[in-house]
Amino acid sequence: MKHTKVKDLLNSTTILQEVNAKGWVRTFRNNQFIALNDGSTINNIQCVVDFENTPEDILKRITTGASVSVTGSLVESKGAGQKYEIQVAKLEILGDSDAEKFPMQPKKHSLEFLRENAHLRVRTNAFGAIMRVRSVLAHAVHTYFQEKGFVYVNTPIITGSDAEGAGEMFKVTALPFDNTPRTEDGKVDYKKDFFGKETNLTVSGQLEGETFAMALGQIYTFGPTFRAENSNTSRHLAEFWMIEPEVAFNDLDDNMDLAEDFIQYVIKYTMDKCPDDLKFLESRLLDEEKQKPQAERSEMALLDKLNFVLENNFKRVSYTEAIEILRESTPNKKKKFSYIIDEWGADLQSEHERYLVEKHFKCPVILFDYPANIKAFYMRLNEDGKTVRAMDILFPGIGEIVGGSQREERYDVLVEKMKALGIDEEELWWYLDTRRFGSAVHSGFGLGFERLVLFVTGMTNIRDVIPFPRTPMNAEF
Repeated sequence: MKHTKVKDLLNSTTILQEVNAKGWVRTFRNNQFIALNDGSTINNIQCVVDFENTPEDILKRITTGASVSVTGSLVESKGAGQKYEIQVAKLEILGDSDAEKFPMQPKKHSLEFLRENAHLRVRTNAFGAIMRVRSVLAHAVHTYFQEKGFVYVNTPIITGSDAEGAGEMFKVTALPFDNTPRTEDGKVDYKKDFFGKETNLTVSGQLEGETFAMALGQIYTFGPTFRAENSNTSRHLAEFWMIEPEVAFNDLDDNMDLAEDFIQYVIKYTMDKCPDDLKFLESRLLDEEKQKPQAERSEMALLDKLNFVLENNFKRVSYTEAIEILRESTPNKKKKFSYIIDEWGADLQSEHERYLVEKHFKCPVILFDYPANIKAFYMRLNEDGKTVRAMDILFPGIGEIVGGSQREERYDVLVEKMKALGIDEEELWWYLDTRRFGSAVHSGFGLGFERLVLFVTGMTNIRDVIPFPRTPMNAEF
């Protein structure tokens, strides 16, 4: 008979005579009670085995991690904590699991241990919840933009341009390493490579996205991006996912409105769809924080923090005002910051961003009008000649979650900025064409998807919100 998901069984409104459920054993108690989970929900369904009439060799194979099929009657549960249970009439072992070797035993494992077993960690309650939330968040992203008439664009993963100008990119090559072809001056001869030029894994789909926005009006990308930054922190990955909308005829104010509305929508959508998972993750976070000193604990529980973002407008503050606040702040004056703010023009660090959000304004903050020399070449230069129409959205516990800008639509100004930074016009001839032919004011932003998942799940390490993290010296699985 066709099996029914555990989620549907637990939400059933009628007592069913006979049902079939398939899943993995979480625990088996007293040779009688199986806690069965199939990944459809964080909740297990209790399956009661008639152990007196079940062969001993079958009972011994009901171990944590084993996959089983149970058929029986769905009845009201006599035990506390669950509405229904299955009185098992037939039990079949689908896949054995050696209890002594299976790593995911029903006990508390460290997050580091779970990362080392990323192929199995999703069988735990925490990671099952995280990945379901991640899935729903991704669906919310598409739902939001599709409902607003945006066109989904798949920008290339292999690219010849460096959108950020950071130079920290993974090279893509088919050239042999032991006999690399060289030019007369000894440099690698990329003309003999697969694409006939130097290529890399993309750091952003923005530049290509802009070309589509200048024809389709409003577009978004949502795909993998790569940074070869040798950064072993809790906030960085070498492979991660980016959401990047680009909108023609939007200025910076429109861009800030879009970003704020978008973030509030996807959080609300996920809270509505994942109440059980988020409630579990909130409890998990509370337990984790009990181990920390009082000063390091979050001021708000997870669901309170999410509701706070929904119920409060984001505070919009200029970079200049923010620098003044930071310069006059107690941690700056007492040299508690690792990076002391002395003068206008400093590039803000995570500690500064979190101070503004968590201590000073106590709400999400949008900083705008940054110094031109710390931002990318494509951001629109303000009339003062020293700031650009950039914006960053800062969140509690995370710091920067969104970076965006009004793009420089003036051909002459863009070319001058590229020259000043040594960016080759010939490499980006196609990008400059969008300013030659029918240019218009346009804006966009990038949101690192994993940082959004971090915020919504309450996790503190970005390696725990992506299925298989890619970090320096780690490409396992």
